[in-house]
Amino acid sequence: MAKVKTKYVCQECGYETARYLGKCPECGSWSSFVEEYEAKNDSKNNISEFLNKEKPVLMSDICIDDTVRVSTNIEEFDRVLGGGFVQGSIVLLAGDPGIGKSTLILQTSGELCKQNKKVLYVSAEESASQVKLRAQRLNVNENNLYIYPQTNLEQIRFQIKELKPDFLIVDSIQSIYTENIASSAGSVSQVRECCNYLTQIAKTENITVVVIGHVTKEGNIAGPKLLEHIVDAVVQFEGDKYKTYRILRSVKNRFGTTSEIGMFDMHSQGLVEIKNPSEIFLNDNHSPTPGSVIIVTNEGTRPLLVEIQALVGITPYPSPRRITNGVDTSRVLQILAVLEKRVGLNLSKQDVYVNVIGGIEISEPAADLGIAIAIITCLNDVTVDMKTAFIGEIGLSGEIRAVNNLEKRINEVQKLGFNRVIVPKANNLSEKFDIKVLEVERILDAITKISQKDKVNC
Repeated sequence: MAKVKTKYVCQECGYETARYLGKCPECGSWSSFVEEYEAKNDSKNNISEFLNKEKPVLMSDICIDDTVRVSTNIEEFDRVLGGGFVQGSIVLLAGDPGIGKSTLILQTSGELCKQNKKVLYVSAEESASQVKLRAQRLNVNENNLYIYPQTNLEQIRFQIKELKPDFLIVDSIQSIYTENIASSAGSVSQVRECCNYLTQIAKTENITVVVIGHVTKEGNIAGPKLLEHIVDAVVQFEGDKYKTYRILRSVKNRFGTTSEIGMFDMHSQGLVEIKNPSEIFLNDNHSPTPGSVIIVTNEGTRPLLVEIQALVGITPYPSPRRITNGVDTSRVLQILAVLEKRVGLNLSKQDVYVNVIGGIEISEPAADLGIAIAIITCLNDVTVDMKTAFIGEIGLSGEIRAVNNLEKRINEVQKLGFNRVIVPKANNLSEKFDIKVLEVERILDAITKISQKDKVNC
């Protein structure tokens, strides 16, 4: 009788060893090794059926037409994907539990079927009747949509050969398993092996594969990091549990940009696209408030107007606190240092809180000017007109540096009915706008150019 071989696999990174280790030498995690049995590997037999089917072709002989990309008929999803699904690609959709991943992909499946595309929806976590209940709620009832509740990869492989679908949906990759690996579903070895086979199916059969993945409590995609390297695109579905809107963000995309986002609003009938995201990030009450200003950030090619609030008060503690929500804390600390050195503010005994309304994360430096003005106005207990927007990056010497896509940002401000916008002079604007555009060179210029009504005294 052949001896059964075992190995220990790290469930965080996939590192393999012949004996148990308390700490993984690859990723440094503790107590992450799990014993797995090495079953007979039939992967060579699985791969042999695809051999000798494709032959190398010259680059000049490859023809690309409009059918290479397939639109989802969901504009926000297409924006993130770069124009739609690319045939023969594999896309990983990840997000927190209950965020709406299955809802989004089921709605997308219905739209694809309306284009006469055959979709095989593999439900590894729900029964067919449970998927049907969701489909009825979403008003998805198409003839080309096949529901297949199955967790065995070999059975899924057989149905792919029988149906020959245009799209394959797997919900989720952590729930399916292959008999070639003796470990349980969701382990590093199972996820890696199943994803490798699905990638092979996508490339050889020209089937677009969409895989739904889980995330860990830290917010990272569950499974080995190799999973993100294998797929062509990684799309994350984010949202605030206290609000109904959702953000679709591309983390990796071989066929498009990773800077675009898609906005959705979750309703009982499914996800609804948000055509003008700036409206949800602006406070309904636009009455002037000390420490509250409007900035224009940029997500890909889309400008967003966001309200930033700052709260400054005397601290009862020996060391003042700097707490931020939605912006990088180190960036705020840098702005505070500039205000103390270049403007002359004394913030050494002041607690500073900075918050972005709506829960969105702002990472670009064009929000610096708005954050600085919010801190200054709260410290001096004065207000700024809520019809004024701020755009600009602050340098360490107090200069306002140029930002990208300034014309698009100003056009968005103008479209939403604002009266004026303060922008960097370094951009050298040549275009004329219908609203008042104030160009500033330094942070002190921005303060002095605020009207007499909301003038800030430093």
